Amino acid sequence: KIEKAKAIKCGTFGATSLQQRYLATGDFGGSLNVWNLEAPEIPVYSVKGHKEIINSIDGVGGLGIGEGAPEIVTGSRDGTVKVWDPRQKDAPVANMEPVQGESKRDCWTVAFGNAYNQEERVVCAGYDNGDIKLFDLKTMSLRWETNIKNGVCSVEFDRKDVNMNKLVATSLEGKFHVFDMRTQHPTKGFASVSEKAQKSTIWQVRHLPQNRDIFMTSGGAGSLHLWKYEYPAQRSKKDSEGAEMGVAGSVSLLQNVTLSTQPISSLDWSPDKKGLCVCGAFDQTVRVLIVTKLNKV
Repeated sequence: KIEKAKAIKCGTFGATSLQQRYLATGDFGGSLNVWNLEAPEIPVYSVKGHKEIINSIDGVGGLGIGEGAPEIVTGSRDGTVKVWDPRQKDAPVANMEPVQGESKRDCWTVAFGNAYNQEERVVCAGYDNGDIKLFDLKTMSLRWETNIKNGVCSVEFDRKDVNMNKLVATSLEGKFHVFDMRTQHPTKGFASVSEKAQKSTIWQVRHLPQNRDIFMTSGGAGSLHLWKYEYPAQRSKKDSEGAEMGVAGSVSLLQNVTLSTQPISSLDWSPDKKGLCVCGAFDQTVRVLIVTKLNKV
């Protein structure tokens, strides 16, 4: 048990190896800290990364997940999304912020993807006004953006360490969207399918590490929903001008359970034991669950 002066909002092990086990955290003061849990008194890396609270964090390059540098991405209420390499002091390696004159939006969620070789990597960010932005770190440019007309609570690629395949975004009012990231149309972007899961906020989405077509959403009504994505017969087609455009598949509900009267705000799967997961809720309870029969879906 470790206690720190500033409340911690988010954390990830994603940028370090299993041997290191460094935990990167974002706090309410806007600081990014990386902790060695064996000696947690002083962080091994610390930077005042943002002017306001860090809402979301993700790591890649460690744990055998994704090629390339061990990087951490942070999204903050100050409207910026920053990528950090703990081997480089004080300054982010990438900084995505509103252009001059554009109003800043509260960034609620960030995720790495497309880290299948040393050069490629993207960051997806979701904002309070429904914006979703995809930043290409190879070209340092905004590759795609859309708006789902509702605050974006969570975004996750089905896997970080493969060519972009699917992205799920969850929203404030019970809807989630699955984008097929295989084919990007020049004007229409990525094809997507949306599903109204429940009336309350969907706080988080997590894909099953052993089967990326199965994912779990956690809800404001204290429930978990397990979903399966079905691919269409053909994932792309040509439009009237001959440009490739994606075709969205469909989503089906496999199982759901209500565990609490309070929102389930965080969720994670075990990378080793298929179906083992853990969730935390506003009732201050941590629950460890096992989902069976996943080999039959």
